[in-house]
Amino acid sequence: MTEKDKRMELPKITLDDMFTIQGERDAKETIVALPLSEIDDFPNHPYKVKDDEKMQEMSESIKQYGVTQPVIVRKKDNGRYEMISGHRRKRASILAGKENINAIVKNLTDEEAVILMVDSNESQRDEILPSEKAFAYKMKNEALKRQAGRKGNDEINGRPVVTDLKTADILGKDNEESGRQVLRYIRLTELIPEILDMVDEKKIAFRPAVEISYLSEENQYVLLDVMQFSDITPSLAQAIHMKKLEQENKLDTEKIEDLMSQEKPNQVEKLKFNAERFESEFPKNIRTNQEKEDFLFMCVQEHNQRERAKKRAMER
Repeated sequence: MTEKDKRMELPKITLDDMFTIQGERDAKETIVALPLSEIDDFPNHPYKVKDDEKMQEMSESIKQYGVTQPVIVRKKDNGRYEMISGHRRKRASILAGKENINAIVKNLTDEEAVILMVDSNESQRDEILPSEKAFAYKMKNEALKRQAGRKGNDEINGRPVVTDLKTADILGKDNEESGRQVLRYIRLTELIPEILDMVDEKKIAFRPAVEISYLSEENQYVLLDVMQFSDITPSLAQAIHMKKLEQENKLDTEKIEDLMSQEKPNQVEKLKFNAERFESEFPKNIRTNQEKEDFLFMCVQEHNQRERAKKRAMER
């Protein structure tokens, strides 16, 4: 067989095959087992890592199968590593008693690290709290602006970057949100921690919270005291009014209390009970809060029926 015949018998390799082979080679070269003790958290990481039920489930899965998706890190100047994507996997691995974790080591600038950190968490997490999104958007927005500042024509991905809104527009397109909505989220970072927690807990609606963020720290704490004392939260109209007074340097404790005392159109007074007084009186088959509410409603109905019957009897 001639050399030409041998070459003709060689299997044909397509471009897809070439890229696949190269991709597999790259993956083998970049995935390494790193000691968990050598990986530091990302500075000011905006996403919360909780030891909750989901974390326990992840830990149990890692005990059985290991970490199926490598984390992403970058090497620091001091020889240690910085976590880019995988803080929850790192924590679950520690809880599972692991010493090492599979990681992809990337060479990234500070801005690239921030952008990848935010993008990877936005795409991988099932639920993201408003506070998490707020600080993540702020970090990425600032990273995009720093990138633009180093470009002679002030462009990112071929698009001009001049204002916060324009960088927010770029950020928003990556997350299917408008630039203005991105800026609203970033405003939440100006809230005091206690009010921001209330936003996460859905005790305060998003838009009123954005307006409240324009209040001074002192006035935010005054508002917090009023909300906690009276068990009320501001409507959007009330929050906008407070913001306007703040900008005019006319907002003080008296005005906040006066505004919050005004009844909102959809505000219904809540009836409160001392639950302990009723516990011993509920039938044993009444267990859930809904069953207890239904039982109390039935008792009130029967009471009213008896009173109406008495009244009719007296009128005869």
